[in-house]
This record gives sequence, C-alpha cells and structure tokens, in this order.
Amino acid sequence: MKLRKGTALFFHFLILLCKLFSSHNVHGIIYLFIYFYPFIATAVISVVSTPVSVPYVTPPVHQSGCMLVIIPRLNPLHPPPVCKRTVRLETPAVHHHNHQRTLIMQRREHYRYHQVWRKPLYGTSSEREEYRKEMREQLKRQIEEKCVALRLQLASQVREAEHLREVDRLALSSEREQRIQHSRAMTLYRDENKKLMEQSWRDRALTRSQEALKERELLRLNPINWSGTLK
Repeated sequence: MKLRKGTALFFHFLILLCKLFSSHNVHGIIYLFIYFYPFIATAVISVVSTPVSVPYVTPPVHQSGCMLVIIPRLNPLHPPPVCKRTVRLETPAVHHHNHQRTLIMQRREHYRYHQVWRKPLYGTSSEREEYRKEMREQLKRQIEEKCVALRLQLASQVREAEHLREVDRLALSSEREQRIQHSRAMTLYRDENKKLMEQSWRDRALTRSQEALKERELLRLNPINWSGTLK
C-alpha cells in the first residue's frame, strides 16, 4: 500500500529526530520541530483517518461460551484510540466493530430462540428426558402456585363473608334496638295522650254537672212562671 505524502514526511521526521538525539544536537531538534510541525499534524491526521481493517473472527454458534461475552458498543464520534476529535476524523473501524457487535447479538438471540425448541425435537434421549422433567417440574410448580393462590382467594372470600355477616348482624341489632326504642316512645306517647283525654273528659263532665246545678238553683230562686199565669 502506498503511503500518503504526509505519512512519508512523518516517518522521515522520525528518522531525522533519532539521528539528532543520537548526536545530542539540541538546536537541531528545536529547528526540526519548528520546520516540520505543519507536516507532523497533517501526517498524524492522515494516519488516524486511514481506514483500518479490523480482523474479526466470528465465533461459532454451537459454542455456549461465546454467548456469555459482552461486547461493548463504541461511539463513532469518539473512538477509543483517538485522544482528540478533529475535522478529518474517519471511523470505519468503529463502525465495523459496531456492525460485528450487532451481528453477534443477532446470532445470540437466534441461538437462544432456537435452543428453546431444539432439545425436545432434535435432542438426544437424555436431553429430551431432561426437557420433559423440566416441563413436569414447571407444571407442578404452576399447579402449586395456582393452589396457593386459590387457597388465598378462598381465605380472603371467607374473611370478607365473615366481615359482611358481622356488619349485617350489627345492622340488624341496631335496627331492632331502634324499633324497640320507637315502640317504647310511642307507648309512652299513647299513655300520656290517654291520661290527658281522660282528664279532659272528667273536667268536661264536672263542668257540665256544675252548670246544671247552677241553672237548677237559679230556676228555683227565680222561676220562669213566678206569677202562675202559665198553667
């Protein structure tokens, strides 16, 4: 692969720098940095922006160990090797990594989905027996959970029925007490009315008898036919 111009200058700069370090020429090193600074920046950007093919070996699906490895997702705008983001930043390696990560996660989900029904249909006799045993245990557990839930529901219904019966009993007793109190009040009211009426009758009879006696006495003292002409 042909190197770019900036990359070639960068490697030439490294060679000259090594020679100056070996000769302990400080002024030459400073002059070299000042002269090659624009080319160094261009070379670094070109090296970073050069597409890098990342070899990736896709693990086979039948291995269960690869399903437990968690592959982190990389941010294409901030790839791990680059310390500072630039305008000419290119991240094909990061995109390739994320694409391979997506493929691996899809394979994991496909493997998990097909492992559910592979054993009872295409597994060995021991795997099929283990699957049947697991299904029986799950059914037993579901039956037990359903029985427990039914018992709890029945107990809750019994408690609710007892509460309603107690509320009904209290309501009936309260209603009975109210009826008894009302009956007592009405009886007392009736007795008082009877007494008042009897007293009124007695007073009226006494008044009539007194008026009759008074009129008789008045007639005796001042008769209507005192001259005797009305015979």
